[in-house]
Amino acid sequence: DGVTEVLARHSENLQDKFIEIPCSEDYDSHKRFEGCTPRKCGRGVTDAVITREEAERIRRIAERGLSLGGSDGGASILDLHSGALSLGKHFVNLYRYFGDKVQDIFTEEDFALYRDARRRIQQRIAQAFGISSSSMYLTKPTFFSRINNTEAKTTHDEYWHPHVDKASRRLRWDANVTYGSFDYTSLLYLSDYTEDFGGGRFVFMDAGSNKTVEPRAGRVSFFTSGSENLHRVEKVHWGTRYAITISFTCNPDHGIGDPVLM
Repeated sequence: DGVTEVLARHSENLQDKFIEIPCSEDYDSHKRFEGCTPRKCGRGVTDAVITREEAERIRRIAERGLSLGGSDGGASILDLHSGALSLGKHFVNLYRYFGDKVQDIFTEEDFALYRDARRRIQQRIAQAFGISSSSMYLTKPTFFSRINNTEAKTTHDEYWHPHVDKASRRLRWDANVTYGSFDYTSLLYLSDYTEDFGGGRFVFMDAGSNKTVEPRAGRVSFFTSGSENLHRVEKVHWGTRYAITISFTCNPDHGIGDPVLM
């Protein structure tokens, strides 16, 4: 693993921490959108955008939704946009599978809180990278994750592999490249490292060293999505780790709306 440097400790209350790094060439092989496509790249961490109380309320949304299903392995996904929900070794569409029961699980207030958190995170990312938040579009997949130490049963459970969220077209078929539409990625943590779970730190894999972010409820970690930010998540050893991945694109063709209670 080489040298490890802690970028953000769970015991810290960080207003704003931002580190600029050189952009990779990944963005050059995609259409550029002036005023949005990264020319300044980097990574940031803040505990000043979402409160702990809000994070706890959002975690309860995740807990209620994931109580309807859950993976046989250690990593379960809930996507309120598409309705994708881990169930056993597969995925189902939450809205079709459970129908009107969904109205008993979620409320309009839940979705309003989700939208408000997404908006504030979007504004913080825009501020950090010197772009207009109106030029950014929410993109898919945007999802809750619940990770515990259950043994992986399918490749969907193997969350710990190093990967890049966006890469050049020639690398698109590489298994380590995840979503071509991403330009900015964020994670909102909904539980606490060392208190709710062990392991499960977020790791930026830089040449010569790793930079880790220790999750803390309400903490937002965000970064440009190219290969300048190769990353992975450590295996969770005990407890349960909750987070939301919220991602943005500069290409309006890849934009999606906020989830609505169907």
